[in-house]
Amino acid sequence: MAPPWLKPVPGGVEVAVLVQPRASHTRVVGEHDGLLKIQLAAPPVDGEANAALVEFLSKLLGVPRRQVTLVAGDASRRKRVVIQGVDAAQVEAVMSTGP
Repeated sequence: MAPPWLKPVPGGVEVAVLVQPRASHTRVVGEHDGLLKIQLAAPPVDGEANAALVEFLSKLLGVPRRQVTLVAGDASRRKRVVIQGVDAAQVEAVMSTGP
């Protein structure tokens, strides 16, 4: 069974994320309140944290940046990201082992 933060969508998955900006390093922390918690080194200024999140997820999952789209939560710590070209099992395996 998939975790509550992971939802299959046509062509990929949707990930519900809780972002903690201005952390010491960028990393996946684990599940928090039904969301995948990710610490980002970037500050929440001028979209820097959003760009860092997209970049981090694309590198972590081995997909081009254009396949990672922020669909909700642009100005919030709670975000929804759609990642094309991967399946739920791949994402769950990568996020549970961490970078």
